[in-house]
Amino acid sequence: MDDQYELYCLADPLFYDTLDGRRGDHPDFALATRDVPQGWEHRVTDTWLHYAPVSGGTPAQGWKVHVSACAADAERALETVWDYCVPRGIAFKFLRSLPVMTMLNSKAAPRGSSGKLVTLYPVDEAQLELTLKELDELLRGVEGPYILSDLRYGDGPLFVRYGGFAARHCPGENGDPVLAVEDGDGRLVPDVRGPAFSVPSWVTLPPFLEPHLAARNAVTTEGLPYRIESVMQFSNGGGVYLAQDVRTGTRVVLKEARPHAGLDAAGRDAVARLAHERDMLARLAGLDAVPALIDYFTLGGHHFLVEEFVDGDPLQRQLVRRYPLTRADCDEAALADYTAWVLDVLPKVRRAVESLHGRGVVFGDLHPNNILLTEGGRPVLIDYEVATLTTDGGRAALAHPAFGAPADRRGTDVDAYALGCLCLGLFAPQLTIMLPLDRAKVTRLARLITETFPVPPEVVGEAVRVVTGPDPVRPAPLPRPGRDDWPRLREAMVRAVLASATPGRDDRLFPGDVAQFEPGGGLCFAYGAAGVLYTLERCGAERLPEGEDWLRRRALSPDAGTRIGFYDGLHGVAHVLDLLGHRQDAVDIVEVCLRERWETLGLGLFGGLAGIGLNLLHLGGTTGERSFTETGLRIADICSGRLGGPDDVPETSGGTHPRAGLMYGSSGPALLFLHAYERTGDTGLLDRAAVALRQDLRRCVTGEDGSLQVTQGWRTLPYLDEGSAGIGLVLARYLLHRDDDRFREALDGCRLVTRGRYFVQSGLFTGRSGMIAALGSGLGTPSHTPGTESHTAPGTDPGTDPGTAPDAALGTDLGTDSAEQLRGLDWHALPYGGGLAFPGDQLLRLSMDFATGTAGVLFAMSTVLHDRPVFLPFLEPPGGTGSRATARPVHGSAARSRTCDSSKEV
Repeated sequence: MDDQYELYCLADPLFYDTLDGRRGDHPDFALATRDVPQGWEHRVTDTWLHYAPVSGGTPAQGWKVHVSACAADAERALETVWDYCVPRGIAFKFLRSLPVMTMLNSKAAPRGSSGKLVTLYPVDEAQLELTLKELDELLRGVEGPYILSDLRYGDGPLFVRYGGFAARHCPGENGDPVLAVEDGDGRLVPDVRGPAFSVPSWVTLPPFLEPHLAARNAVTTEGLPYRIESVMQFSNGGGVYLAQDVRTGTRVVLKEARPHAGLDAAGRDAVARLAHERDMLARLAGLDAVPALIDYFTLGGHHFLVEEFVDGDPLQRQLVRRYPLTRADCDEAALADYTAWVLDVLPKVRRAVESLHGRGVVFGDLHPNNILLTEGGRPVLIDYEVATLTTDGGRAALAHPAFGAPADRRGTDVDAYALGCLCLGLFAPQLTIMLPLDRAKVTRLARLITETFPVPPEVVGEAVRVVTGPDPVRPAPLPRPGRDDWPRLREAMVRAVLASATPGRDDRLFPGDVAQFEPGGGLCFAYGAAGVLYTLERCGAERLPEGEDWLRRRALSPDAGTRIGFYDGLHGVAHVLDLLGHRQDAVDIVEVCLRERWETLGLGLFGGLAGIGLNLLHLGGTTGERSFTETGLRIADICSGRLGGPDDVPETSGGTHPRAGLMYGSSGPALLFLHAYERTGDTGLLDRAAVALRQDLRRCVTGEDGSLQVTQGWRTLPYLDEGSAGIGLVLARYLLHRDDDRFREALDGCRLVTRGRYFVQSGLFTGRSGMIAALGSGLGTPSHTPGTESHTAPGTDPGTDPGTAPDAALGTDLGTDSAEQLRGLDWHALPYGGGLAFPGDQLLRLSMDFATGTAGVLFAMSTVLHDRPVFLPFLEPPGGTGSRATARPVHGSAARSRTCDSSKEV
């Protein structure tokens, strides 16, 4: 679970949204209603309220002060800081509401920055020292969580860190934009905000802070009877460590709890929950399903519980390793073997839970990561911090969103609900997260499970009965992807999209991913109005003039901080407006973008130079603006110079390393080089495209099923954005121009990922719809032998006339893989507004955007179902868009049939 999404779930039960004091039952702090002081400016974001003197004087970076507080002390701390800063002209900001404060200090919140309630920006070290000294007295008695990224001043709620005051950005270690500060030479470098205090190399710690650093470093684990071997898990509440008892040599598990941190829905901190877990383990001592309690102690204010180390695998890990539908070679025997394993595990877990009930305890947090399976198959339940007593009839204050019971379940019914979800979730991993969006979805999931797996219907039926409770909800009639006709599906999805529109809002027109709440995010192609309007036009739906006017007005006067990339910014908006006939608006927007410092961006397609270059080449053709084409070719040269060699990237993608794939990796520049070659005939660009593709293939591995996927070291990715499906699309385009044995072999491996039958998400960039769009955009056709057919000759303008398309079409009937993937969208289909909608990333809320939600699903369907060819931007066939297929068989391999029995079930 990505923790940032939970904050955006508070305001609305169906869509991700912001807490702005008007939506939802979450008012701002009382201080937010004070009049802005005369001579001060005020800025509001989703989480912070900013105040600064209009006269300026605040530097761009320096030593900042953070104030931490518990909920009980928050109002006092805020009033004290306001009354201190305003007369002295010190800029400051504070969290806007108690729910925001609680969420940003929850167990799932980022460890490094959690705990901050107020930030102050002293102008120099003299003001810093005085502010700390005086506020330390004024805030005496205020308690709050330790801010891990900072140095604590004394033993109160004040913390300091050197960092940026103004929001400036530079590329991070992996190439993505990150917040930046200037180093000693005036260069922008990442503003590191990790879970440990550090001072930049060019900065000297002020002498008055040295005693506080010494006090911090004085706390160590020396002298403990336990030696920590490794970290098992970190959360904002503390850590879980594998350790050795030096007295006995046995392995143990240490669980750490930080005071005032890791809050749950009941407002309890990690220390309260750890003490509660100690009491629960003592009550359950001796049960086979429960680790033994060994010790409990405190160190440096942190609490530690020591328990038995159970040598077992989390059920979640076994599920990932065994689940057959993600493999390209899944067959009936694999489905039967997996089903038999599930039917063996479920009763054992149920008996383990019932053994707790026999001791009067409700586990309360049952999910696959809290179930260990030993080598002998014995289940052991771990993590009792939210367990309750059966006699209390209570509910857990923390729960996994896919297994958390609705409000009407109490006591042992909470565990029964989780067991029902576990049964369904082992066959449909993670999808019970969607049940709060549509309680009737459980019936559809059960139908799909029994259609797919040879599981006895009564097993799934019992799980459904437990999950639905005594008053089941009848499912709304919905068209079924892959089974109902295209016009009906399109009409239902368009109806849902239009029903969600909020033209009266300035920040967004259609609800989508949380990224739309960044500056300009509500406009952009990936998450905003541009992508939805693009989809409506491409799929043949009726135009939305009022939506186009909304986009035009806001794009021509964008908010400060709006990005300029293709999928994340104004270039993508210009692309869409040009398509919709607002050509002058598009030209005006691009000219604004070209006045920005675009040369400093990364190379990627999503928000970097590759996307901008491709858009300029495209608009150079549609608008006749020669300067656009020239700048696009110049960007190709810049990318070529910055690309490096085939081995100049690590062998893993993501984390601290640059990402691979179409949207963020080297395949984006490769696509730009190919388009530039198609316009100039410069074969050197083909050479650079080959280098870029080899960089991405360096970060791919071949799975047991023969599929090629991008590796992140701990998992592999098949997806359109930074997985192998996107790489495959660019490989296929390259092979139209030049043969390469290794590339043809890699392309075959990329194609295999489209045969996976299960994806946790339905979205275009990181889900099943990306597989459909890849199939519709060329990945589903065999690779091409150069010389067997003619496309647009290099050096000529491909134009936009569909009549110039090649005559190599393989037909428009569905292939087997496309039909299978379309049917698979049924796993995620949900009702909304009398139509058909899909959840966004994390599955917690519906989304209508292009990258994660319903518009992306609709677009993907269009690529394989619409009577007019539809392709992802810049992936239409060279020379035109009149053909779905652009390649012919290699070495006599036969093309797969594009027809199938569309009524065939999974």
